[in-house]
Amino acid sequence: MKERTTLSIKHMVCPRCITTVRSIAEDLGLEVLSVVLGELTVKGEISGKTMQMFKEQLEASGFSILISREQKLINRIKTLIVERIHYQDEVPAIKLSSYLSDKLRHDYGYLSKIFSSVEAVTIERYQTAQRIERAKELLSYNEVSITEVAEWLGFSSLPHFSSHFKRETGLAPKEFKRVKHPERRSLDSI
Repeated sequence: MKERTTLSIKHMVCPRCITTVRSIAEDLGLEVLSVVLGELTVKGEISGKTMQMFKEQLEASGFSILISREQKLINRIKTLIVERIHYQDEVPAIKLSSYLSDKLRHDYGYLSKIFSSVEAVTIERYQTAQRIERAKELLSYNEVSITEVAEWLGFSSLPHFSSHFKRETGLAPKEFKRVKHPERRSLDSI
């Protein structure tokens, strides 16, 4: 008998997602060992009937279990980028390619090729979209300056940040702060 079962779960992007997945598992009588963004580990094996009920309840809540190795790897890449941008006090100074290679123990070229082939977007483009979503969040709070947001998110300069921001949102950061904020995208839809 297995000591533990670890499942990769798609669309887990926030602390509330962790709580939801934990609750679903515990309601089905599974002994949860850990839940982190993108992953659930339970004690022992999950029976066929319980696994089916778990899948159905996850899907009803907007999640799904990832089966293929590629899907799991892509989900892990996305999770690391979301954690790095949205849930750390500052963006690490280490380059994204080195960060992902170190965390996932794969060559960045391999990671990039798989990600692009399945997601039809590069890792860098995905990271930029996440950075802009985070910038929108920070700017909407109106507690920090545009320059501080650009620096915090690791853009090389204010014009570089403004260029990316306008390309993604259609507005310059200054305009974004002034107008009613358009709906923010959910992190799992990026």
